[in-house]
Amino acid sequence: MMLIDKTVQGFITELASDSSAPGGGSVAALSASLGGALAIMVCRLTVNSEKHAAVHTEMAAVLNQAQAVTASLTRYIDEDTQAFNQVMAAYKLPKATDAEKQARSQKIQESTKQATILPLQVAEEALKVMELAAKTLEYGNPHAASDAAVAGLMAYAGLRGALYNVAINLPGIKDQAFADNVRAKAAAVRQQADKLNQQLESIGKEKLD
Repeated sequence: MMLIDKTVQGFITELASDSSAPGGGSVAALSASLGGALAIMVCRLTVNSEKHAAVHTEMAAVLNQAQAVTASLTRYIDEDTQAFNQVMAAYKLPKATDAEKQARSQKIQESTKQATILPLQVAEEALKVMELAAKTLEYGNPHAASDAAVAGLMAYAGLRGALYNVAINLPGIKDQAFADNVRAKAAAVRQQADKLNQQLESIGKEKLD
């Protein structure tokens, strides 16, 4: 069964087991997707209210974007676990001969690269959720301001978690150019996210305190 098809309790139970997957990567994607879902909710509570007709057009656009990015993040919940399993499968390949060792090493590198790219993509998508959450917090239905704030916080948590999964894989990659490129992209995402998180906290303080 796919993780996304499990009940909440079923997912938690599997996560708490002694299996190494699903793990932090899937949780990071889930966290960001929950943030996206909350942003969608706030958009709907705004566009369905005549009191907020002045921002209907803008919030409808945010709604469409949030739906797309949330759908993408939801797919990553299972894809992250699948990528991790591919790495584990590569390490279990035979290594009795030189040819087998070479094939195994190549497969390990390929699967580790994929397991590194995927959480970077999660982080990039989570950043989009943070941007959308900021708009819903600033312009959305004020009665759902706390939900918009949580949306941003969940996306930020998912982003940071995804970047941890990027970082843990980088030392195992022999392709230095690839590793340096991923490291630079991750740093850029982190910088943007930290700045946006401060903005979200500032807006949240204004709306909720």
